[in-house]
Amino acid sequence: METVEEATPLVHIGAGTQKKSLLHNRNFVLLWSGQCISLLGDFVFDTTLVLWISNGLTKNQPWSPLAVSILFLMTTLPAFLFGPVAGVFVDRWNKRQTMLRMDLLRAGLIFLLFAACMFESQTFIPHTSSMTFGWLGGIYVIVLLATICAQFFNPSRLALVGEVVAEEQRTKAMVLMQMTMSLALILGPSLAAFLFALVGVKWALLLNAVSFLLSFVAVRAINTPAQEEKPLGAVQAKFMQEFRAGLQFCVTNRVLSTLLIALVLATLGAGSIYSLNVFFAQNNLHASIAMYGLLGSFYGIGSVVGALLAGLFVQKLGMERTFWLSLVVFGGVFLCYARSTELPLALFFFFLLGIPNAAISVALMPLILQVTPRELVGRITSVLMPLQSLALMISVVCMGYLDSNVLKHVHLVLFNQLFGPVDTLFTMTALLIIGGGLFTMLRLTQLKKAATEAPEDK
Repeated sequence: METVEEATPLVHIGAGTQKKSLLHNRNFVLLWSGQCISLLGDFVFDTTLVLWISNGLTKNQPWSPLAVSILFLMTTLPAFLFGPVAGVFVDRWNKRQTMLRMDLLRAGLIFLLFAACMFESQTFIPHTSSMTFGWLGGIYVIVLLATICAQFFNPSRLALVGEVVAEEQRTKAMVLMQMTMSLALILGPSLAAFLFALVGVKWALLLNAVSFLLSFVAVRAINTPAQEEKPLGAVQAKFMQEFRAGLQFCVTNRVLSTLLIALVLATLGAGSIYSLNVFFAQNNLHASIAMYGLLGSFYGIGSVVGALLAGLFVQKLGMERTFWLSLVVFGGVFLCYARSTELPLALFFFFLLGIPNAAISVALMPLILQVTPRELVGRITSVLMPLQSLALMISVVCMGYLDSNVLKHVHLVLFNQLFGPVDTLFTMTALLIIGGGLFTMLRLTQLKKAATEAPEDK
């Protein structure tokens, strides 16, 4: 039987650090500012690549949706294949040094793509198919390698927060970092669309590369205590043992398995947005490239509003009800978005989508912590994230394939509504998300009823 020792902090934070306000904590401010710059560059980069592929490299090609789907596959595959393994090395290595290495590697990768654009006169629309596939291959490889770096960088950053922020201030720190992500989501897509339409792809790439260098400068200025590294063999053995224990607990715990199924169903449905939304905006909403960026901005605004309201939702409705109800609402709003034909109405629906999405994120982790022993929390995360990445990977590939091949010529009229390829897929996946929410409602209600009846039976 596995024994659990009492957890001890990695770093003893002195009283002086504890008394400082969060924004007077030099190390946290440096870490936070680096994240602000890096996240903005990431969102600009991600949106730029979607626009570059869909409106440049594969413009007017019937397999363009598949090309965009493969791009998202390159961003999800590393999380599934390398995420749990990266955690082993993150535990062994110095967190700050790991972040510095990953920032330099990613800056170098993006600079390679920028340099290729600068030296190629026909970057935007190649004249031959071989040039098109060459550019796509290069983009996919660089995105894959940069995302592998992120699997080491992101857990190191979260661990570093625990080292430089006092325990009673960590909640505030995470709120600030989450709000930063939402604001980057608001500004990044719009800025990317503006730069793409105004000056082309090169300068958006340069902006992302520079953002990694600025993040490197900020992280390098952080002062952290020396960290003792664990032997690799012992870490690897412990990792495999703990990973199996976490997987077994996920399967046998009925609440966790319910949440996991719901999350996978929701991710399978939401994956259609990642791979097909740019085509929906152009073909169904008749939106320009610059206007496409507004969708992400409105979604980000909705996420900020949802984050502010989520605490009230949980307080009034409870975590379980907030979780499944947010899934149902997200699916319902997504269903309305799928039937949109005008950009203003679509922007409103995309704003509404951000609200339940934030509520789902807020309710999910407390639910997991509520049913998971403290010593298993890390292992449950190592199971949860790869499975979610796998669901997203399957979704984006299937959606791209269905839109490019199976449903390419679909045009149906049902109940006086015209259904094309993308909005048909959006409608189907919205119903899948609603089904996941209803399944969660029924399962959690049954489990709660069984838990209350058990003491009475005794």
